Amino acid sequence: MRRLLIPLLFALALPAAAQERPAGLQPVPEPPPPPPGYQPDPALEPQVTIIRRGEDKVEEFRINGKLYMVKVTPPNGVPYYLVDERGDGRMTRQEPLDSGLRVPRWVIGTF
Repeated sequence: MRRLLIPLLFALALPAAAQERPAGLQPVPEPPPPPPGYQPDPALEPQVTIIRRGEDKVEEFRINGKLYMVKVTPPNGVPYYLVDERGDGRMTRQEPLDSGLRVPRWVIGTF
């Protein structure tokens, strides 16, 4: 019982220790205003269309009316992306934060 009590006390103390702020921190300053005369171009803003296909949620991203990326979110899974990398209309699947490097991955446990 005593062996279990000491790790339990440490586990309870960790969240309180993580919330303490180090001394000397200052708030982040506000970003500077845009330069005078700057007008954002609404044509460069992505247009997002959300569609429900069965139980999947599909988000289509367009710039100037051209589809460049699709995000598919299944109801019980991890979202994935279809991206037009070359601009030729052929979509390739990409995982979030994909760097192109393929390494072996195994799921050991999920929470």
